[in-house]
Amino acid sequence: MTLTLISFLGFTALVAVISWWKTRRDDLSQISGYFLAGRSLSWIVIAGSLFLTNISAEQLTGLNANAFSNGANVMAWETVAALTLIVLAFVFLPRYLRSGIGTVPQFLEHRYGRRMRLVASFIFIYAIVIGFLPFVLYAGAITLGQLFDIGTLFGIGQTATTWVMVIAIGVVGGIYAVFGGLKAVAVSDTINGVGLLIAGLLVPILGLYTLGGGDLFGGWQVMTTQAPERLNAVGTSPDANIPWYGMISGVLLINLFYWCTNQAIVQRALGARSLAESQKGVLAAGFLKMAGVLMLVLPGIIAWHLYQQGMLEIPTKPGSETLNADVAYPVLVRSILPPWLTGFFCAAMFGAILSSFNSGVNSLSTLISLDIYKSLIKPNATDRETVRVGQLFATATIAICIVIAPYIANADSLYTLMRTIMAVINVPIFTVILFGVISKRAPALAGYVGLVFGMTFFYLTHFVLGDDLGFVQVHWLLLVGINFLLMLGVMTLVRVLKPLPEPVEIPDTREVDITPWRYARHASWLLVALFVLVYAALSPLGVTSPSGSIVIVLGVSGVTLLVLYGLYRLIASRLRGKSAQTARSST
Repeated sequence: MTLTLISFLGFTALVAVISWWKTRRDDLSQISGYFLAGRSLSWIVIAGSLFLTNISAEQLTGLNANAFSNGANVMAWETVAALTLIVLAFVFLPRYLRSGIGTVPQFLEHRYGRRMRLVASFIFIYAIVIGFLPFVLYAGAITLGQLFDIGTLFGIGQTATTWVMVIAIGVVGGIYAVFGGLKAVAVSDTINGVGLLIAGLLVPILGLYTLGGGDLFGGWQVMTTQAPERLNAVGTSPDANIPWYGMISGVLLINLFYWCTNQAIVQRALGARSLAESQKGVLAAGFLKMAGVLMLVLPGIIAWHLYQQGMLEIPTKPGSETLNADVAYPVLVRSILPPWLTGFFCAAMFGAILSSFNSGVNSLSTLISLDIYKSLIKPNATDRETVRVGQLFATATIAICIVIAPYIANADSLYTLMRTIMAVINVPIFTVILFGVISKRAPALAGYVGLVFGMTFFYLTHFVLGDDLGFVQVHWLLLVGINFLLMLGVMTLVRVLKPLPEPVEIPDTREVDITPWRYARHASWLLVALFVLVYAALSPLGVTSPSGSIVIVLGVSGVTLLVLYGLYRLIASRLRGKSAQTARSST
């Protein structure tokens, strides 16, 4: 326990010192400095911050719990995210940065008017307070509680342990979030992201080593020969947690909202010094998301195999005989990591928890300060007053989330519950923003009607009717896609009946250089090829079949050829550019 504590405190202190050193001269009394890091973030910081903001305890614990219960099929949440980051880089970022916005609702004001900005701000605040921050606190509490064995250490039960850890994380994270500003959060995210990536990738390696009885490849053989269907990521079985059609409809749309229009995520990209820098950071985060499958899904499957062989003990939920899958990941980590490495992992995990929590709190204070206080209540407020209001409301929100978080323990699936709660508002918001982008003559009425229709339809059909449409029972992810199509139909009808007399043009503030990154398309195609390769490998034709090695070899060969082709196009374009420059010089 001593080694665990020393390594934990050492890495945590290192991150704090570096973050302070990097931000010690920043002026946090200014709106741009506090909320947007002075638009100075580099691509490395953006990529690291996006990665760690997303991959926190609710991801590591929740998604691995889903993998423990359902297998590799749940990896769609991570892999599809990589594709939606391409959409963010090419479709949304140029428009966001050109308009010089600080919040996503501010973009909606440019497109639909001031009232839509206020409506969207309140919806985002609801999403952060109800559908995000409590889950971060709860997942962080059960993860760190298990890793440090708080219950045994203090002689308290599981429920009391959850309360103690929720309060501890909320208080520490609140102090960091309220007084640090976006840049401090982003810098610490990058350092913690490196630590979490290293420690997180060690978990499946040591897990396979343990499963194979001291043989890494022996552990992999157990996974591919015993219950190999758990490595099927495609979702072809009737009882799949994410059926293949749900991945195309629900998972894709929810990820599009999360990565393209969610304030907590987009705010990092808005803090970039240029569009090129932002695109590099976003696409780099896409590659990190693909690598994240190894630490977000594989450990849950390994834990299931260890449990089946009696090598890992998973407790039941309090007052129930059902296995508590939410603790499978922390129990696995504590079982296979040596004490000194457990402390390092806990420090990286603690940083990840604070990252997601701080990001949500920082985004909340940004929305309240810029979209409500300065826009609606006191337009002539000074920067210092605006920042102060955001800090005060953020503090109150932290207290509310601390009270809510422990009650999540009564849910059947932490990760699925979080996604279904968010689905009430995320797809409707995304659809309204998307429609505003593709239709320049759609009136504000189309946005209001679409938003009300979409939120009401999903709430009634999922939470009231239980996904029963009267004539057919559907998966909730398919319901998300149906909602999206119906919203587009309703909004199109309003657009046809009440078109704007003149198309809406988003203003160009010229605050940020919007020259695209020249290699963005090459990186995007490589990301798509990697996505195809991963699903080819983890399919009924992949690692679990006799011909699996052939599929993998063909996939690797295809990706290699694509990389070589991309390099050829890159070199050719550079040579053409030099030839054109030489010709201009000679004339």
